[in-house]
Parts: sequence; structure tokens; C-alpha cells
Amino acid sequence: MTTPQHRIGSGFDARSTADDVLHGIDLTGRLAVVTGGYSGLGLETTRALVRAGARVVVPARRPASAKEAVGSLDGVEVDELDLGDLESVREFAERFLASGRGIDMVINSAGIMACPETRVGPGWEAQFATNHLGHYALVNRLWPAIAAGGGRVVSVSSGGHRRSGIRWEDVQFERGYDKWEAYGQAKTANVLFAVQLDALGRDAGVRAFALHPGGILTPLQRHLPREEMVAAGWIDEEGNPVNQSFKTPEQGAATQVWAATSPQLAGMGGVYCEDCDIAEPAAEDGSQPGGVRAHATDPEQAKRLWELSARLTGVDAFA
Repeated sequence: MTTPQHRIGSGFDARSTADDVLHGIDLTGRLAVVTGGYSGLGLETTRALVRAGARVVVPARRPASAKEAVGSLDGVEVDELDLGDLESVREFAERFLASGRGIDMVINSAGIMACPETRVGPGWEAQFATNHLGHYALVNRLWPAIAAGGGRVVSVSSGGHRRSGIRWEDVQFERGYDKWEAYGQAKTANVLFAVQLDALGRDAGVRAFALHPGGILTPLQRHLPREEMVAAGWIDEEGNPVNQSFKTPEQGAATQVWAATSPQLAGMGGVYCEDCDIAEPAAEDGSQPGGVRAHATDPEQAKRLWELSARLTGVDAFA
């Protein structure tokens, strides 16, 4: 059964850190693949998993930068991966599968936000291609190792999913680009991906989760001009955070680490989490903060997106 989209009373909250949710959990002998695991929330995720005993594979578009960031951590290996390039995804997956190892956790933490209009591959909109299609192809290509490990797959979405559902008539924004709508669509896609993967994978013992990590200032904001972040009330003119609801990176990494490791989620999946718990459904009129919109958890839309993704990427482990 899919877990109902309601809080379970985890005992953690918005201020819990990745180390807090891992307290008492021994990950010795477990292997995680963390995309973006060398920057921002991904780096804090890698650090916390290693402290709990896990081995972590960090696929990186900039391997030299990744090695500089995580090279001092025991049990971390870096490999090359560009999520915007399906050939790069295939090559990384083939190298990993050749190692014969199973995967206990995949945490899809890499992403881009609100970038200028950019096209990758065969002209795909970059946020949809990188945040969703690249991760879709990666998980499908790694499926033999994920199934062998009975692993969990964690899709890092955002409250930004509330900005847009899937624009079925213009997924690639060929009729006018809006950076925030494109981000919203990509983040909705991250949730729908977890919904359908959980439905397809649970018989193999694989469960999938999506999540909103919270508001955190990280390199994810690199495409935003300072004046836009000042106007949004995130920072002051000197670049200092002023939004008291923002989390630290250690707090921001907590929900994805909790989703990937918590025994509280045993037998559950296909849900959207926030603040280290399963989230409640969001008010469709936007009257309440937080929660997940129905368009992001609709199983029919999840199936439709999976089919579209399979056609675009040419990959489907369940076909």
C-alpha cells in the first residue's frame, strides 16, 4: 500500500539536522549514490552519511571540484556525470554497474533553479532536462543495482512545485519561457517521478520518496541577481540572510537523509516529505504554507510523465 499523505509524528522538525535524524543509525556496509553530493545540501548529505558509516558515490559534472570538496572524507568516491547529457548518464551507469555493487540509497540532490533560458540535448528546457530527465534516466539505468540492494530512491523537489504543474501542451517552453514556471514544472516532475517509481518498484523492495528541503541559501541561487533576492526578502543589500525561516545547510539536508534512512518509513513510499516528516496535502487556494499540491501526487499524471520521460530518453527499466 502507498502511504497516505499525512504526517506520522516522526519526532523531528524543521530545525532537526542530518546528524539528528541519523542518531543511533549505523550505515556501515551501506552504499549511497548522491548526485550533487559535493555542494550545498548534497555536500551536507554526503558528510552526514559518511559519519554514520556509509560509503558514498558522488557523480559530478565537475569532478575536480567534487574531489576538492569531498576528497578528505573517508569512504567517498567521485565519478563524472553530467545530468544534462544522456550519454554521460549512460557511461556513468555502465561504469557503476560493472563494479557489481548494489545500491542502498539514491539521493537525487543535484539541480538548477531559475536559470536563464537554456537548451540542452535535443533542445530540451534545461531545468526539466537536468532536474528531472537526467535523474529519471540515471535511476532507470542503475535499476539492476538499486533492485539488488532493495534500496530507497529520494527525489529532492521543492515547495516550488506549487508554482506549476506539468505543462503538457508545452513541456519544453517552446512558446515563451518563464524561469520560475520552468522551475516549478521541474520540481513537480521530481514528485511525480517518486510516485510512479514507488508504484513500479515496491514489488522489488524499492521505495521512493520526494521532499521539500526548506528554504536554504546555497549555490542553488547562483542564477538569481542579488536585487531579486533582496526584493524577495531573502537577503539584505550586503548579502546577509534576513529571512528567519531559512534553514542552515545541515538542517536543509535533514529531510533527504531522513527519507533515505529512517526506519520510521519502513513499508512506506510514494509520498512527499518536509521538515523530516511526511507532509500534509496543501490547500489548493494557497491559503496555508507548506504541504504538497494534488497535481504533484496524482498517480495518473505520474504515469503519464513516466511514459513521456521514457519516450524522450529512450530508457525504461520496467518496459
